[in-house]
Amino acid sequence: LYRRYGLWFRLRRLILWLLGMYIAIPFLVKLCPAIQAKLVFLNFVRVPYFIDLKRPQDQGLNHTCNYYLQPEEDVTIGVWHTVPAALWKNARGKDQLWFEEALGFSHPVILYLHGNAGTRGGDHRVELYKVLSSLGYHVVTFDYRGWGDSIGSPSERGMTYDALHVFDWIKARSGDNPVYIWGHSLGTGVATNLVRRLCERETPPDALILESPFTNIREEARSHPFSIYRYFPGFDWFFLDPITTSGIKFANDENVKYISCSLLILHAEDDPVVPFHLGKKLYNIAATSRSFRDYKVQFVPFHTDLGYRHKYIYRSPELPRILR
Repeated sequence: LYRRYGLWFRLRRLILWLLGMYIAIPFLVKLCPAIQAKLVFLNFVRVPYFIDLKRPQDQGLNHTCNYYLQPEEDVTIGVWHTVPAALWKNARGKDQLWFEEALGFSHPVILYLHGNAGTRGGDHRVELYKVLSSLGYHVVTFDYRGWGDSIGSPSERGMTYDALHVFDWIKARSGDNPVYIWGHSLGTGVATNLVRRLCERETPPDALILESPFTNIREEARSHPFSIYRYFPGFDWFFLDPITTSGIKFANDENVKYISCSLLILHAEDDPVVPFHLGKKLYNIAATSRSFRDYKVQFVPFHTDLGYRHKYIYRSPELPRILR
């Protein structure tokens, strides 16, 4: 009986402690909005952990060069440039200057903007680079400031400026070759920020590709499956308002109203991170926007049975046809 009472006492104490933490966390987030910002970016989560980002060849990217660019003072970002597979033999043993000059060869370029957590060397990202390279694209990707081995503090403004800097760097070297922008997950927010800015200065990309996009960060946070507090009284005040206070909006739904280039949206119906309905809602907003009246807007869903979820659309055998 004594042991049973002691076990019940410890269990009750654990339950009360967990309940206290559950109640305390919303107040902690409200008082420290930076916590919520870190949960949006997850830049401190580096997966895989034990890779050398200076050596993309360790990830099977034998025709890839690692660069470092400096968008602003005290900010340095790590960049990978993968050339089309057709140039693989020519790329062996070449230096950075050759890779930069290769952007001017007759191949289109994709600027890839990854999502939160991890680095440019994430497994699913590397597999996508390989697919796109095999289809004849240059792939240029990078880690935003504060991610991977890039130096600086993360912010929506900073991520967008990093993307703008890399885009301009590509355009200065790619000649008349088409340049497409591909954003995935949180990277779709960076992508629409970037493309809206490019359209406003009348230098739009040749197309925008959004993989697993959301409408805006508040709706995504409210719909996220890990949002265990969504039914908590005052959820918006405790959790969503601190995101806005931190200057984080990623307003894809507003940005698409000011974008004037072809748009392709890819979304898996079984996406557990960004709900499918948010991608469809974004498409409906874009399709009726006056800014797209002279451009093609396409939404490609991937059925649940395919199992592509949040980050495996690159496995689709239909992807080459879709991109063409």
